[in-house]
Amino acid sequence: MKKFIPIIATAVFLIVACIPAFDPSSVADATPEQIAHVEPPCWWSGMKNSLQIMVNGPEIGTYSVEAKGLGGVSVKEIHKAESPNYLFIDLNINKGVEGTAYLVFTSPDGSQMKVPYSISPKQEASRESFSTKDMIYLIFPDRFANGDPSNDSIEGMNQGLEREVDLGRHGGDLQGIIDHLDYISGLGATAIWLTPVLEDNQDFESYHGYAVTNHYKVDPRFGSNELYKTMVQKAHEKGIKVIIDIVTNHCGTFHWFMDDLPFADWIHVWPEYTNMNVAFSTNFDPNASKYDLALQEGGWFVPMMPDMNLDNPFTLKYLQQWAIWWVEYSGLDGIRVDTYPYNEKEPMSRWCQAVLEEYPWINIVGECWTSTADHLAYWQGGNPNKDGFDSHLPSIMDFPLQEATIAALCEEGNAHMWGRGLTRVYEAISHDGTYHDLSGMLTFLANHDHSRLGDTFGGNVDKMKMALALLATTRGIPQLYNGDEMLFSRASQDWNDGSKRSDFPGGWKEDVEKGIVPDLFTAEGRAEAYSGTAPYPKTVSPELHDFTAKLFQWRKNTPVLHTGKTMHFLTRDNTYAFFRYNGSAIVFVYVNNSSEPRTIPWDNYAEISGGLLEGTNVLTGAKVDASAYTAPPQSVLILEF
Repeated sequence: MKKFIPIIATAVFLIVACIPAFDPSSVADATPEQIAHVEPPCWWSGMKNSLQIMVNGPEIGTYSVEAKGLGGVSVKEIHKAESPNYLFIDLNINKGVEGTAYLVFTSPDGSQMKVPYSISPKQEASRESFSTKDMIYLIFPDRFANGDPSNDSIEGMNQGLEREVDLGRHGGDLQGIIDHLDYISGLGATAIWLTPVLEDNQDFESYHGYAVTNHYKVDPRFGSNELYKTMVQKAHEKGIKVIIDIVTNHCGTFHWFMDDLPFADWIHVWPEYTNMNVAFSTNFDPNASKYDLALQEGGWFVPMMPDMNLDNPFTLKYLQQWAIWWVEYSGLDGIRVDTYPYNEKEPMSRWCQAVLEEYPWINIVGECWTSTADHLAYWQGGNPNKDGFDSHLPSIMDFPLQEATIAALCEEGNAHMWGRGLTRVYEAISHDGTYHDLSGMLTFLANHDHSRLGDTFGGNVDKMKMALALLATTRGIPQLYNGDEMLFSRASQDWNDGSKRSDFPGGWKEDVEKGIVPDLFTAEGRAEAYSGTAPYPKTVSPELHDFTAKLFQWRKNTPVLHTGKTMHFLTRDNTYAFFRYNGSAIVFVYVNNSSEPRTIPWDNYAEISGGLLEGTNVLTGAKVDASAYTAPPQSVLILEF
């Protein structure tokens, strides 16, 4: 047989050589009227996840498709949708392929058109995702800084600039974030989480971005895809990771596919509008009714946000590829998933698996808003629950500790009673054994959905210092909402969401130039900080900014806070004492939320403190004898031994 091999090989070579190369000029380019959408818009070779392209255009479902012009790229399978205006194309891409392939569409009458499709090699991802080493700074882009006023109002977008309206667009953008990366780094932040910046072309409340209308396009009022990628690169140059905020549970009613759904069950459709019941305990409650579970999984979040149906395999694949595309395209470092438990849990588990298969190093944190520890723990992956379910979600937001911390610091009077005051924090931490992985707990004091802490604490800087100290020293991954470093309050007397998402003074140059507000991004502006009644957030004390920066710069370089264990002691008289420790370092934290001075009962801590007496106050650098220290009212002491 061996003597025939050269002959066969030569014959195959001659046959291949005789196949004419594809000439792109021989087929006309498809116009936007013929093919309106191709998603994902490009892809990469060497990916672990297969590619399924969704193509949208009039009667495109009646066309056949070939991939031409680039060796190693071929059509594996074509799926027709229920709507004749869609095709789902499974594409094979060999490893190492790079260049432009052409999707050639042939109509029933034989006419052809083509769409170029770019293939690049997958980037080598050696970066680290966010972890307990980081402090995440949460930015609400529309209210942070306006770096490019030219994009405030864009033709074709339903809403333009309305700064005087709490629920209107105020003009913050990606350039504004780029312009203030040094400020963010100076706070000790090593990661940023931006609330969604993809296109939200709703005609009401589009400023928040949570009703996406195009999954593959940055909202032009924020910038462009290219600028987003540039922002990530510039953040990396400053040592700052970038976390994307995505929504798999819903989209916006103005999304381009809402006028013509690929499948009737692409979203959840009800005979009449049906709200979800916001009861995600139905996912694991053994006594829950199917009726309630159906409302939880399929009811709409609000009328302007249709509920995506992840039980449809094409919908699920669409959302898996979407997340992967943004990570690969822009070099992202992590993902935050909005309203995680409102999705169908089994498909969402497969969503996580797909992303983690592609990027095993990446961290994904899910918003699971509950004050009940065991309900929250159910959603953290890596350890199957009693019912066998594993979400494969690495990290969860620690709402129980957040609620306990804020309630504790707001309580005085009978706060010495069990179950009140700082006992709430002790109790929240005592549930740590409920969670599978404490390094996957994202801790926070507030985010864009909460009241501003300036209002919550009534402008009390001492309470905010205690809160920040707890955030910096307890286990987990701390997240700080922009403006909380200066105790921002709401922008107006109205208690709507827009009011608590207040503009950052200094982010709008015209306000500073007119003398309306100081520039709080600068030391000079903070020195001029006001506390008047103008409709902008107030800072009670510029000192708080410096306190925050010193605290988190110290935390950044203190490994025991990243990976150390915790030992805490029962609260007494509204004080709370705990240690973070490992084999080589000890940090002691004493919080006095009472209205009286409290002497530290150092002898009570002998099992962990041993013979240690003198530590270094991490905020002042002074040496402190812990056994003879009396903490002032509403104060915090952090000692490093």
